[in-house]
Amino acid sequence: MTKRPISADSHVTEPPNCFIDHIEPAFRDRAPRMARDPVKGDMYVVPGMTTTIPVSLSSGAGRPAEELSTIGARFEELHQGGWDAKARLADQDRDGVAAELIYPSVGMVLCNHEDLDYKRACMEAYNRWLQGFCEGAPGRIFGLGQTAVRTVKEGIEDLRNIKAMGFKGAMLPGFPGEEDYDSRIYDPFWEAAVDLGLPLSFHILTSKTDGLAKPRGPKINAFLSIIRGNQDILGMLVFAGVFMRHPKLKVVCAEADAGWAPHYMYRMDHAYKRHRHWLKGNELEKMPSDYFRENIFMTFQDDFTAFQFANHVNHERLMWASDFPHSDSTWPDSQKVIAEQTSHLSADVRDRILYDNVAELYGISVQ
Repeated sequence: MTKRPISADSHVTEPPNCFIDHIEPAFRDRAPRMARDPVKGDMYVVPGMTTTIPVSLSSGAGRPAEELSTIGARFEELHQGGWDAKARLADQDRDGVAAELIYPSVGMVLCNHEDLDYKRACMEAYNRWLQGFCEGAPGRIFGLGQTAVRTVKEGIEDLRNIKAMGFKGAMLPGFPGEEDYDSRIYDPFWEAAVDLGLPLSFHILTSKTDGLAKPRGPKINAFLSIIRGNQDILGMLVFAGVFMRHPKLKVVCAEADAGWAPHYMYRMDHAYKRHRHWLKGNELEKMPSDYFRENIFMTFQDDFTAFQFANHVNHERLMWASDFPHSDSTWPDSQKVIAEQTSHLSADVRDRILYDNVAELYGISVQ
């Protein structure tokens, strides 16, 4: 490997003051806040949501598998790099990572809040906090702002604000505020993203359909289903002709792995060729897999099959990630994982997946 990797999907652990100190005054009394339970440990409480958000798994990187738990963690015992930019630099250096693109933790859950006004206020507060976090380590930490996409017009305004705040992309909720993303009313929104040069991200666990709460059978079975929300969004965008109408639009499928993509693309083409007439599919100028191959970027951390099948997709759209400091992270052993899983690849392909693709997508340069 000739270049230190850039993580295309890492996270923060929102500190207790993240929302309270940065939210609009009208929402301050109801801002998401951290609470301590003597048994369950520290957790975020979000008014309007029935479940709390334990901080433990959002900072479980490097812990032995048998120690991972949703209870018992205290904020001061977590990875300080989750909210402290200077400490984050040490975490990056320990893992051999040059830089990271930053997603939220609590903000992922907020994507499914039913109150759109509240959701937008929380996301704006998070963006204000995130801006300061990124400014603490310029050139090494790059933020992705959040938007609630409450309306199309407001979503465009949010994208402009996200760009003005110096963020490199925008993270969208799995479901927007009006209609769905396949509607033609979103064409101006997609065009705005293209004009602003902002890649748009959909992260796992930000759709109401891919939660961990109600699995069939043992609870671990739910882990296998959390990529479904992203798959549904990608298929919707392709079959609805969004990429046909907006060929320069770049969408990031974050943390849903990528080893499944070759079969998914094949299945899309089969559905289009064989079933689009009776299933009322849109007429596309190219095959569905062509749009997937060109317009969709995919992040993954520990996905051996993604590297194995890199030549069966567009390897220039694959982007490695560490997922630090979450419990699924490869930190602090990312270099070992990368070495094991990329040994069969050429140096050029390896560098593209680990560095070049994310650098070119977001317009960053790190050494």
